[in-house]
Amino acid sequence: MQKSIEVEYWVTDRDGVLTRPGELTDVSAYTEAEFVDCLFELKTPPCESIDELRSTVIEQLDAVLERAAELDKRLVPLGTPINCESMDMKTDERGRIQKRVVGSDFKFAKYCAGTHVHFEQRNVTDQLNALIALDPALALCNSSPYYQGDQIASSARAYLYRKGCYQQFPKHGQLWQYVDTVAEWNRRLETSLEEFKESAKERGISEAKVDAHFSTDDAVWTPVRLREEMPTVEWRSPDATLPSQLLRLVGEMNTIMEEIHHTNVRIGEGTGEWTAEEIVLPEFERLDEYAKAAMVDGLESTEVSRYLERMGFRVEEYDPLTADFETKGQVPLERARELRLRNAERLIRDVESLKSAEYE
Repeated sequence: MQKSIEVEYWVTDRDGVLTRPGELTDVSAYTEAEFVDCLFELKTPPCESIDELRSTVIEQLDAVLERAAELDKRLVPLGTPINCESMDMKTDERGRIQKRVVGSDFKFAKYCAGTHVHFEQRNVTDQLNALIALDPALALCNSSPYYQGDQIASSARAYLYRKGCYQQFPKHGQLWQYVDTVAEWNRRLETSLEEFKESAKERGISEAKVDAHFSTDDAVWTPVRLREEMPTVEWRSPDATLPSQLLRLVGEMNTIMEEIHHTNVRIGEGTGEWTAEEIVLPEFERLDEYAKAAMVDGLESTEVSRYLERMGFRVEEYDPLTADFETKGQVPLERARELRLRNAERLIRDVESLKSAEYE
C-alpha cells in the first residue's frame, strides 16, 4: 500500500521571529509555501514501504535544514507558534471566499501547523471508519498547548480547528460519524458543499464563483478526507512534531491500515479493540469522548492511553512535545521566540539521530 506525508513547519530567523520561507520552497519539487506567510510545507512522494517513506523523509528534511542553515533560518516542529506577532494569510480568491463565509473565526486556522498522512485507497469504507476511530491517536504527537501565549489544550491546534474555526460549520471541521458506504460519505460531502454555497450566497458570493474555487473534494476540513489524488484516504488529525515521532506513528497506523485488508472490521457496542480475529471500532459516542480527551488532555488521559493500547499502539514509546511545556501562566512573546528556537534545535538533532540510525 502506498503512503505519503505532508508536514507543516513554522519558519523563523536566528532570533526566533517568524519569517517567510523564501528560497526554502525551491529545495525540491516537494517543498512549498503554505497559506500563512511563515509556514512551510514538506511533502513526500507516494512510498510503497515504511522504510522507503522513512528514508525519503530523512533525505528531504536533511536537504531543507541544510538550505535553512545557509539562509540563517530555522524550522519549528510545533502545532502552533506558541505566541507571536501578527501574521498574514495569502490573499488568493479561495482564501477570500473562505474568510467571508466562515467569518472572523477563520483567523484561528493561521495559527495551526499539522501533519497529513495519505493512504492508498483500497477497502475505502473500512479505511474511512478505521481512521475515524483512530482519531484519538493524535494524542501521541501533540506538540503545543498554546494559543497566543495561553494554554488551551494538549493539542491547541486541534482545539482551534474544531472549537474555533468551524464552530459555525460543525459538519465542515469536526470528526464525522462512521459510514456504511462510500456513497454515503460522498452524499455528506455534497450536502456540506451545498451548505457552504448557501452561506456564500447570503454573503453576496455567487455559486459560480464558489464552483470555480471549491469542489466536494476540498470544501470541508474534517480530520478524515477522501482525496482524488493517487487516490488516497487522508488522515489530518496530528500536529506537526519531530519526524521520529511522526514516523513511529505513521508506521503503526500503516500496520493497522494493512491489516484492514486481511481481517474483519466492525463497529462494536463498547470501547473498541484489535484482536487476532478482528478490528472492533468503538461506538461513535464513546469514540467522540476519547477524541475530545485526546485533544484536551492528551496522554494524561488514562482512558485515551488505554484505548490506544487496545488498538495496538505502543503508547510508552511516544514522548509528545506538549508535555515539555510549562503550562502555568501566559507565555510572553520573547519567551515564545526562545521556545521556538529550542524546538528548532531539537528538530535538527532529531534528523541527525535518524540519519545515524539509517546508516548503522
